[in-house]
Amino acid sequence: MTQREQTPSRQLPPCPEGHRPRYMLDLRRPEAKGGHFIECRCSHTQKCASFDLAWIHWHKLHGLQPTTNAAPTACAKVLQLGLRLGGGSTA
Repeated sequence: MTQREQTPSRQLPPCPEGHRPRYMLDLRRPEAKGGHFIECRCSHTQKCASFDLAWIHWHKLHGLQPTTNAAPTACAKVLQLGLRLGGGSTA
């Protein structure tokens, strides 16, 4: 069995039709079309690299406003390094 229903880390709102969504994980590699996705009787997200991305896609797909415990964006996880160009002085 390659797909399993998982327990989401945050509440999944129903689709506009009122269907209860479920969080699924396809255990195949991403190259083999695996990943995290959310589905209900009438719709589903694309397969994503993480639950957070699938959660964001679910909200966008249905025009829902994310709750206050919104998923972190990819930019929030970027580590800024103080890199400088090596070489001689500018004076």
